[in-house]
Amino acid sequence: MLENRSGSECKLVVCLGNPGAKYELTRHNAGYGVGDALLARKELCFKPIGLAGLRGELWSFDPGDGKGRYLLKPTTYMNDSGDAVDFAMRQYGISPLELLVVCDDLDLPQGRIRLRPSGSCGGQRGVKSIIEWLGTDGFPRLRVGIGRPQASDVDIIDYVLGRWSSAELQAMEPVFEFASQSVLMCIRDGLERAMNAANSWRADKVQAERQQGEPEIEKV
Repeated sequence: MLENRSGSECKLVVCLGNPGAKYELTRHNAGYGVGDALLARKELCFKPIGLAGLRGELWSFDPGDGKGRYLLKPTTYMNDSGDAVDFAMRQYGISPLELLVVCDDLDLPQGRIRLRPSGSCGGQRGVKSIIEWLGTDGFPRLRVGIGRPQASDVDIIDYVLGRWSSAELQAMEPVFEFASQSVLMCIRDGLERAMNAANSWRADKVQAERQQGEPEIEKV
């Protein structure tokens, strides 16, 4: 089964973030983190595409069914993400239902991910930009929780654009990995099955299972 419950295949995966060394490994670049985890999967045979006029990095890949899919990391900066997404969708004739957007989520606890078929931007400006460019919020999105700062005097913008600590980054590595598995599950098995797996997954639970010697969730 390679269709989501709307009957449309996932053809374009968009991983949101801000480009450049200044924003590398920041919380707001959690979408890029998932994209990098996908790019590390050699079996997907990623091939870079130089698309004139596209403000982003684009790759084609094969999830195993012989049908080409695309991975896009916009380089427009977060607030203008819709520009690159709309451009790529028009180039390849991709509809909003065939899109999967991966982004950070301030209101989702760190170590949780949430997959939804549609919805508001939830304050995420990259998603807001995409909604404005496409004229619809009817596209799937995978949110990666970054949590809110524990101290009340920490500025939200500074927190979101701040880098992960070494301990946080170590804790986020399995989150990025499982989120990349969820993307592939969405492509290969459909949105509904991917939602069931992603929305019940917790990094701290996996860590506890490892310590107790219990089996991990089956990998895609």
